[in-house]
Amino acid sequence: MASKSFSSSSSSSGCSPASDRRISVLARHLVAENALSSSPIYASPTSSANSVFAHIARGPEDPILGVTVAYNKDPSPVKLNLGVGAYRTEEGKPLVLNVVRKAEHMLVNDRSRVKEYLPIVGLADFNKLSAKLIFGADSPVIRENRITTVQCLSGTGSLRVGGEFLAKHYHQRTIYIPLPTWGNHPKVFTLAGLSVKTYRYYDPATRGLNFQGLMEDLGSAPSGAIILLHACAHNPTGVDPTPQQWEQIRRLMRSKALMPFFDSAYQGFASGSLDEDAQPVRMFAADGGELLVAQSYAKNMGLYGERVGALSIVCKDADVAGRVESQLKLVIRPMYSNPPIHGASIVAAILKDGNLYNEWTIELKAMADRIISMRKQLFDALHARGTPGDWSHIIKQIGMFTFTGLNSEQVAFMTREYHIYMTSDGRISMAGLSSKTVPHLADAIHAAVTRMK
Repeated sequence: MASKSFSSSSSSSGCSPASDRRISVLARHLVAENALSSSPIYASPTSSANSVFAHIARGPEDPILGVTVAYNKDPSPVKLNLGVGAYRTEEGKPLVLNVVRKAEHMLVNDRSRVKEYLPIVGLADFNKLSAKLIFGADSPVIRENRITTVQCLSGTGSLRVGGEFLAKHYHQRTIYIPLPTWGNHPKVFTLAGLSVKTYRYYDPATRGLNFQGLMEDLGSAPSGAIILLHACAHNPTGVDPTPQQWEQIRRLMRSKALMPFFDSAYQGFASGSLDEDAQPVRMFAADGGELLVAQSYAKNMGLYGERVGALSIVCKDADVAGRVESQLKLVIRPMYSNPPIHGASIVAAILKDGNLYNEWTIELKAMADRIISMRKQLFDALHARGTPGDWSHIIKQIGMFTFTGLNSEQVAFMTREYHIYMTSDGRISMAGLSSKTVPHLADAIHAAVTRMK
């Protein structure tokens, strides 16, 4: 009926035969579409009462981020979160550096800036400046163009890209990581396609470095194996080798052609000096050998949520470095295509402006000094309470974390009785402490040690 009405209407209006045909085709299409829309809709297999994903078990909370989840659920007014590695002010508030606000203000008010995609390897200025920051402006690896640096998604993304590159192109597929290490390291490298093994690092008896065990394990590693090294402020222990020990490590690794892969998450944040915290990396770079470095700006610029990092690979010559970069692009492109622009632009603005750079170093040292002060205050508070044990490791360790030596039962006790949250291995973030909360923590540690042996 619809086609007849369309047809008679078109005839009476004097349309051409071609127009009549087009209108008839349209009318038939509308009729068919109307019939289809009135047909019953049958449930697909995936819309039944039982989800096709019903078999999936609930995944466990991340052991580090899960601490914050538990902390947020606790209504206690005295609760204290010492789990996650993020800097807090004396008032317990997150800190945005003044220099970061200045850099952002400059970027926002630059009308020439656009939001176009970055290249696969990221922001060119950011990459060049990041390499200079970790290796030194006068480094031979930079002068000789023996290095490729690519922007990645903070330190984690840099480790993952580096791990996947090595799994595809390096002759050894085994990476040795320190025991203990950051909880995400084994997951990142396993998923990247590497086999993960450990080497001895921490000595619970001394709460210091097990240097003999470390050297024995590296000496036993197969030639060419990849060795993950924390550039400074080892996470979770806060225990670093001395410069003399670093030199012995370097000689051993080079003698066995072991591949160094540095994780540099705390440059400038450990000692307060960007150059001092970069010395282990520069020591290895100066000998002409090859190595990888993952950098993060989460801690030292407070850009946690911006996810800004870099991966640098030092090669034997410029030609190899160029070919390595071409393969890094092939790793990155299907992973996340290209990195975000905003955080890298903040870093580049600070690193290339002399005034902003100087202001950053001052703010960075202030953060490092506050953490060092918290170590001293906690040590003094435990000493004043006569807490059993030697707590000097608190002031000997360096960086954001202290490996307290508390066991999981003592940690659980402190959470239950004192509402203090930390990872079950006894690691605490010194950056989460303040002069006001040190006494509460000292009371909790004292009670845990004396009552939960």
